[in-house]
Amino acid sequence: MSGDRIFTGRIPVLGDPRQGDEPRAEPSPLFLLSDSQLLFWADGDGQHFIDRIAAYTGPGAPRAAYLGASNGDVPDFYSIFLAAIEGIGPSECRMIPAVPSDEDRAFVDRADVILLAGGDVDVGWRAFEASGMRDVVERRYQEGAVLVGVSAGAVQLGTAGWPAGEPDAAFGTWGLAPFVVDAHAEEGDWAELRAVVRARGEGARGLGIPRGGGLVYHADGTLEAVRHPLAELVMRAEGVASAVIFPPAEAER
Repeated sequence: MSGDRIFTGRIPVLGDPRQGDEPRAEPSPLFLLSDSQLLFWADGDGQHFIDRIAAYTGPGAPRAAYLGASNGDVPDFYSIFLAAIEGIGPSECRMIPAVPSDEDRAFVDRADVILLAGGDVDVGWRAFEASGMRDVVERRYQEGAVLVGVSAGAVQLGTAGWPAGEPDAAFGTWGLAPFVVDAHAEEGDWAELRAVVRARGEGARGLGIPRGGGLVYHADGTLEAVRHPLAELVMRAEGVASAVIFPPAEAER
């Protein structure tokens, strides 16, 4: 990748949001993952990434909702999610299908963690819009639920999605993370992400999350690369500029 190579430096450690009785004044971080690897990963200090997610759910075992619309509600993918969260012992876990029942909607309204599964960005987004889950997820985020996007789910939490192989057909998505997101497309040098950023005009920003990596977007606007460096693309007057955002640990090397 061409362009300057940069790193973020050490990310300030946030206090444990479960301490104290005061309600959170801002939403939890967004956890954007390229794939499911980080759900099973521990860093060099033995800290499991899944525990970082659980830390924002409050005391007690969290309720977890899995939205599988992007992958066609395939049970095998839900099983991977169940295995990943076994360590945090959710009190309840439920797979929410593309066409949710009243009971499914009620569960999402009580969920502490909402995971948006990988698969087809376009298929999943259309399902969320048709079912009304688009508004439900955004509302729950504002109310304090922790959102985790995996692959297509990570893309949907950004500002734009597109059908596979068709960046010219990009459409708006949640935009809870204020940049365009793409996942595990490093072998093609983020060509589709680059095309979407270019089309959105000067000032547009894109972040590519490589395989096995993740991005934590904090409510104060802080970005944190997890495990692997992120590709950053920004549309300037002279064209798309590229850079690399390293995980905090790499900044110390």
